Amino acid sequence: MIHSIHDGYFSGKHVLLRVDLNVPLDKNGNITDDTRIVETLPTIDEVIDKGGIPILMAHLGRPKGKRNPEFSLAPVAEALSEHFGYKVTFVDDCIGESAKKAVADAELGEVILLENLRFYAEEEANDKDFAGKLAELGEVYVNDAFGAAHRAHASIEAITHFFSEKYAGNLLQKELQYLGRAVDEPRRPFTAVIGGAKISGKIDVIQSLLDKCENVIIGGGMMFTFYKAMGYEVGNSLLEADKVDLAKEVIETAKAKGKNLILPVDVVVADKFDNDAAFRTVNADSIGATDIGMDIGSASITKFAEVIRGSKTVVWNGPMGVFEMPNFAKGTFAIAEALAVCTLNGGITIVGGGDSVAAVKQMKFEKKVNHVSTGGGASLEFLEGKVLPGVKALEV
Repeated sequence: MIHSIHDGYFSGKHVLLRVDLNVPLDKNGNITDDTRIVETLPTIDEVIDKGGIPILMAHLGRPKGKRNPEFSLAPVAEALSEHFGYKVTFVDDCIGESAKKAVADAELGEVILLENLRFYAEEEANDKDFAGKLAELGEVYVNDAFGAAHRAHASIEAITHFFSEKYAGNLLQKELQYLGRAVDEPRRPFTAVIGGAKISGKIDVIQSLLDKCENVIIGGGMMFTFYKAMGYEVGNSLLEADKVDLAKEVIETAKAKGKNLILPVDVVVADKFDNDAAFRTVNADSIGATDIGMDIGSASITKFAEVIRGSKTVVWNGPMGVFEMPNFAKGTFAIAEALAVCTLNGGITIVGGGDSVAAVKQMKFEKKVNHVSTGGGASLEFLEGKVLPGVKALEV
């Protein structure tokens, strides 16, 4: 059993709150997408409303266990203060005397934000001593960082052993509710749309979804590995040659289980990897020796959209093409539109994974689907059926 933050009483307590503030920054240190901050606010507010003092712990980027100003959480402290109106004290460390003093001096209504946990290699090593130093800063622990819940890190897993009071925050609960329902009791037909560059990172989830779904739609760069497995020419398209046999296995598994593994029937190809390249649409089995596959074609869009619109549960992870180039974004945006129609028809639609989320936001479709997941890797592992270390650690 996992206790919800709604079950906690925080009056006068310091609440160590693990959140996901791993936001994208431009070269000037400005936040370019504050979604993860916004999704954290309900839990921060609940701690404050219940008389607790939130001590925020988070990571940003991959500083590889060393202090690096480029990965400082200072811009997040500024955003919390300037854009969201909190009284924020930013601490330039996450353990030690400066952190202890800031916590001791904190007043009700104030938010403490600790510096990047990953400035210490011990964080990713799930080091017990480091976790103990973090634990000294609070009386209660709350995990609301779904995006990091698949990592057995010190602030996620080891730290929980120091607390008798530990809770799941609002965002973590929301993610588990939507994804859990999709995995355990989906309304049918259940369709998974899997895209992105490589089959290697998603093969396990594809295999797992073939057990759960009626339809698994494949798009993105990984489709060319499947084409190769089918004996098609793929030209200069993205190909994982060492995964061709794996793709063959997936095709055979789908057939054996009577599931619909749906690949694009046509492809937009270009003569170079460039938005301004000359491009045309060809059948999947007619890619030229020098062509580069860039997106799914219009016939594939029609076919995929029809399946999605007729589904009752849809999970989407990964773009259909090189959607960061406007000329090759049509397939990805069409999937988002089909999900919006499915939602209007009463279906449950879940978007998980950085690039699919970026596409949905670019179209301002966040409210046109049921749930936009904040955790790409975590949502994939959850859909795969794996137990997330950060979730298991909250069990009492």
